Amino acid sequence: MSFKNLGLSDKTVKAIEEHGISTPTTVQADVIPSVLEGKDIFTIAPSRSGKTYSYVMPLIDVIEQNQNQNILIITADSYQAANVSDSFAVFSKYHNQKDDVNASSVIIATPDLILDLAGDEKVELSKINILVVDDINLIKKKHQLSNLEKILEKLPSDKQNIVFTNRRSKETQRILDKILKTPTEIKVDKNKEDEVESFETKQKKVPVRIKEEALDEEAVELSKKYRVFGDKTPRFLLIKGELAPKEA
Repeated sequence: MSFKNLGLSDKTVKAIEEHGISTPTTVQADVIPSVLEGKDIFTIAPSRSGKTYSYVMPLIDVIEQNQNQNILIITADSYQAANVSDSFAVFSKYHNQKDDVNASSVIIATPDLILDLAGDEKVELSKINILVVDDINLIKKKHQLSNLEKILEKLPSDKQNIVFTNRRSKETQRILDKILKTPTEIKVDKNKEDEVESFETKQKKVPVRIKEEALDEEAVELSKKYRVFGDKTPRFLLIKGELAPKEA
């Protein structure tokens, strides 16, 4: 199985291969085609199984192919939000970077920040086309389920919903029932440690920036294209600096 077989564009596949990934993990092989087909998806997958890439990769193509897509990605913490943002930058490398080509928006943030942005009228939640919740069980652990519910009340019913969790729980099921409509359910065996290890070992690490004062023009342009974090993109994502791999 190759990424090309999953329906991804040549430009996205080229960026993936340059990142050191040649074969999709189980969760990527199952999720990517469903995202491209516009299906509601509920995925139970262990950490470090490649689930973030499983939705970032196809959403880049969705943005390229469809004008005016408004995508909301809700993460449990700011670290994961930054990781998702960096992944968009890495895999969109060969896509058109001109601001006027596509009016799509991607907002990546924790539930509390999303509510702040909505309260300040920085984001219009009623216009969201695609919702990604990554990961609802971790959001529960961060005591953010009530904020997630408040966000859901502001979202349109006619949208694609993509929800991930590392385990099913009674506390989150009530909210899942509100989000999902006859979803495609994908479950990845948590014992596939060999696959997780292989995925983490073979890929290049998404770089992190060492802080300096000068802004990185390329990062600024990417943030304009995808409008990550609304207009509150953290400065550390926009700072020009020496690139270094993340520590294991």
